[in-house]
Amino acid sequence: MPTPAVSLRLRKFRNRFGIAAPRVVVRSQLPWQWLALPILLLFFLFALLGWMFLQRNQVGEVGRELQEIRARFLTQQEELDLLRSTAGTGQNAMSIERAAQRNLLSRIKDLEQENAALKEDMLLFERLIPVVGDEDVLRLEGLRLIADEGGRYRYRLLVAYQPSRSKPEFSGHLQLVVDYLLAGRVEQLLLPGKAEAASDYLVSLKHFLRREGRFQLPEGAQLKSVEARIFQGATLLGRQSAQL
Repeated sequence: MPTPAVSLRLRKFRNRFGIAAPRVVVRSQLPWQWLALPILLLFFLFALLGWMFLQRNQVGEVGRELQEIRARFLTQQEELDLLRSTAGTGQNAMSIERAAQRNLLSRIKDLEQENAALKEDMLLFERLIPVVGDEDVLRLEGLRLIADEGGRYRYRLLVAYQPSRSKPEFSGHLQLVVDYLLAGRVEQLLLPGKAEAASDYLVSLKHFLRREGRFQLPEGAQLKSVEARIFQGATLLGRQSAQL
C-alpha cells in the first residue's frame, strides 16, 4: 500500500498529465512582416489589374474613334465621286441650271475639304494609339486653318487627353493668338476677346475633343499665323501653331 507521500505525487501527476489536466493551446509565432507581405502583394496585383483595364479601355476608345472616322470618310468619298461624275458629264452640265451647278460645285468643294480633314484625323488617331499609356498628358494635334470670304477664317484642332485614376477628366480653356499684317504692321488678336463669350472657349474632355470655330480679321488684313493654347487655370499645358 502506497504511503501518503507517494499518493500525493501520483495525484499531482494525474492532474498534470491525465484527463483532468488543463488544455494546452499551441500557437505558432510569426513576425507581422510575414502577414503584411501577402497583403501588399495582393494590393499591387489589384492595382496592376485596374491599370491594365483602364489602358485597354483607352485603346478601345481610340480604335472606335478611328473606325467612325474611316466610315465617315468612305461615305463622303462615295458622295464626292458621284457629284464629280455628275458635274463632269457634258450633257448633264448643259442641262443643269447655273445656280444648281454652282451649288453642286460648292458642295464638291466642301466635301473635298471635309475629306482632307478626315484624312488628317485618321493619321492623328493612328499616331495616338502607340502613346496610350502615358497618364495625365494633354496634347494638341492637327491645328488647321481655312480661309473664307470677307476676312473670315475657320480653324479646327484635336485635343487629346490621357486620363489618370486621380484625374479621369480634364477641364480648362482654349486661347487663340492670331498674328496678322495690316497696313505694313504686325498686329495681334487674342481670342476670346471682349466680343466673344469666354464660355465658348471652355474645354472639357475625357479622351478626345474636336474643336472648330471662326474668327474675323479687319478688312485688308493678311493672316500670318495662329497659335492655339490650352490652359488649366493660369497654367499653360499645351500649344500648337499653324499657318495658311
